[in-house]
Amino acid sequence: MEKVRIGNTSWHASNIALGIMRMGTLEISKAVDALLAAHEAGINFIDSADIYGNDPQLGRGSSEIHFGDAFVQSGLKREDFFIQSKVGLFANDENQITRYDSSKKHILQAVDGILQRMKINYLDSLLIHRPDPLMDPEEVAGAFDELQSTGKVRHFGVSNFNPQQIEFLQSAVNQRLLIDQLQFGLKHTGMIDYALHTNMTDKGSINHDGDLLDYLRLKKMTIQTWSPFQYGTFAGTFINNKQFPQLNAELAKLATKYDVSKNAIVVAWILKHPAKMQVLIGTMNPQHIQDSAEGSNITLTNQEWYDLYLAAGNTLP
Repeated sequence: MEKVRIGNTSWHASNIALGIMRMGTLEISKAVDALLAAHEAGINFIDSADIYGNDPQLGRGSSEIHFGDAFVQSGLKREDFFIQSKVGLFANDENQITRYDSSKKHILQAVDGILQRMKINYLDSLLIHRPDPLMDPEEVAGAFDELQSTGKVRHFGVSNFNPQQIEFLQSAVNQRLLIDQLQFGLKHTGMIDYALHTNMTDKGSINHDGDLLDYLRLKKMTIQTWSPFQYGTFAGTFINNKQFPQLNAELAKLATKYDVSKNAIVVAWILKHPAKMQVLIGTMNPQHIQDSAEGSNITLTNQEWYDLYLAAGNTLP
């Protein structure tokens, strides 16, 4: 498993991370199997959020409860893993987001809840889950300072923030923001589309996110890619989906060449980008974890990277 540097630090972790959003639906024995499979594959980074999982009996945050129980039962060592969580979202029982909260009081309470559910003493990193229009950066700064001084959180970052939102928050907090977690994959390529269509007037030339990719590279922030196998936002996977025959044909061809799964080729496509991204995978199936992890060791050619980009329905001017 290849490693990636997190932010502009000496902190290196696996370039594939296991997201535990779906762990709240698993029996604990199955959650143990998922963690052991990730460890065996060389994955040493866990990504969570306090909103993940809504078990009828355990309530919101059940994914972290199941993780805590499974991690203890697995016998794995805390010091062998980087564990990250996110805060700031509230949802109803239908999983519809109802509000954001980036107040100092909520951040501190949320972290205490995360540590209790996950049965750990500290988080390696904490992210603000989404930009909150009511955010007071001084409140966030106060929370970050207290969390760092008490040893509850070691590093900080954001998720789904654009450059100006990052600048605004960074202007107030004392800690360097190291991470921006964003959706990116073969069917969600907006961060690179507009740059390829510079000086054009077509749809691909629209800059939706304020030079986000270039900004993050200049600031040496790590991009963590969520839903790498999805099309749309949560529409479903494009892998083996009959709606995308050309893309799946290209994936199948390369999977045969490199003797891996299509998932591994998708992961390799993301990791080919020189931004040195970290890919978040959310499967709880041990075999699928292993299949995706094999993408860490594959280096596609430049032509193969472009062939996949075009097969996904994109164009080059």
